[in-house]
Amino acid sequence: MKRMKLFLFLVLFATGSVLAQKKEVKYDQYGMEVKWTDLKTEMQDGRLVFETVDGNYKLWYDIRVQTDFAGFFGIDKDYDPIGNGASIRRARFAVKAQLTPDWYGEIDIDMANGFPELKDAVLRYDGIKNVEIQVGNFKENFSMQRNTSSRFLQFMERPMVTYLAPSRHLGANVKYCVPVFWASGGLFFQEVAGIEEIENVQDNNKDYGRGPGYSLTGKMVLRPFNKRIDRGLHIGGAISYRTPKSHDSPSDYGGMRFSTRNSTSINRKKYIDTDVIKGVDHSLLYTAELAGHYKGLRVETAYIGTTLYMKDDAPGNLNNKNFGGWYAQAGYLLFGGTQRYDYWGAKYNRAERGKKWGDVELTARYECLNLNDFDGGVYGGSGEAISVGLNYWVNNNVKFMLNYQYNNNDRYANGKGKHFIGHDAAGKPTKDYTQAVEAKGKGGVDYSMVALRCEVVF
Repeated sequence: MKRMKLFLFLVLFATGSVLAQKKEVKYDQYGMEVKWTDLKTEMQDGRLVFETVDGNYKLWYDIRVQTDFAGFFGIDKDYDPIGNGASIRRARFAVKAQLTPDWYGEIDIDMANGFPELKDAVLRYDGIKNVEIQVGNFKENFSMQRNTSSRFLQFMERPMVTYLAPSRHLGANVKYCVPVFWASGGLFFQEVAGIEEIENVQDNNKDYGRGPGYSLTGKMVLRPFNKRIDRGLHIGGAISYRTPKSHDSPSDYGGMRFSTRNSTSINRKKYIDTDVIKGVDHSLLYTAELAGHYKGLRVETAYIGTTLYMKDDAPGNLNNKNFGGWYAQAGYLLFGGTQRYDYWGAKYNRAERGKKWGDVELTARYECLNLNDFDGGVYGGSGEAISVGLNYWVNNNVKFMLNYQYNNNDRYANGKGKHFIGHDAAGKPTKDYTQAVEAKGKGGVDYSMVALRCEVVF
């Protein structure tokens, strides 16, 4: 009897196991049988991560919200007033996935302006040792400051001169990285961002048969002290050959324009602005950069310049146009924290806090940009800014930034003739730099700013 009961138990157990296995068969929304595996859920440095047990597949979200407040003062009472304000500087939502040990994918959207704008859309292959091959829409490897994530900036905004440097474009790139040496080269086409750029590309193609234009960008970096975590030196240089792009409006096609704001995006005035320079054959963009860190100290400086080569039939002045500028900045963690360098990205990462409650970083920066080329017939204006700041790194998710900045623009920085920059002989405010009677170095819009950023990432 006992043997019979044992036999029946084993039969029922085996039958249940078979039925259970049959229940484990799963189907997708198209009715196709799928292979599946369990995922474990973890919190990694403040982010929710889904990962297989063997680690070959991993998916996570990268969400970022930056809320800015700014006040402006010190501007001449006769000049155009600057409105104080608040804004959502970034509202980013990204999904990133390590699909296999060799394949990675990412999509990143910004919704700060109330409508979606594409940032990164990437497919990457890492199956060759020390090599990364990437296609899609992403930042060109040119400027260290431009490529540093906005999460980890030492100031609320990047220096003015970095707006000469390329940001995200559609293209392909190959990168090589070993501890002492880093190199990158890529072929890029138009911007793929918002509705305006996409419509311009389509209209230029449909109505005029115009291609997207292209850029060839290369960069090399040396890192002599790569074996030390608490210190490092970054010596880099980059060059980019660029033709006009079809993401510009059809009426501006074949030209290039350079412009930037002085301080935050809350002040919408672009004093420094070349307007569209038409008849450009190509431009040559170049930079040299030096950065380093020692424990809590981080320093960084770079020069960025560009030369525009004109077509023989270009309207107006046929001389080449030269623009450029530089910046130098430093930051120090006051409570024992350590600056961290991203060797694979050749840029700086999130600071390591010195205390359980966080750390405070004291920062200072000088920057200048010159978009005047008198021989080339361009009066885009020049400006300089001096900034100091305090960054409170609370934890992996929360950061507060407080900035003070003094801006000094020259008389040519009139926003394409839209802003007052001096006074004429009758004492009336004027937008015309040829009519301004101020002494040399006195004309132009000067003002100060105090700004606060509240940042959360998760």
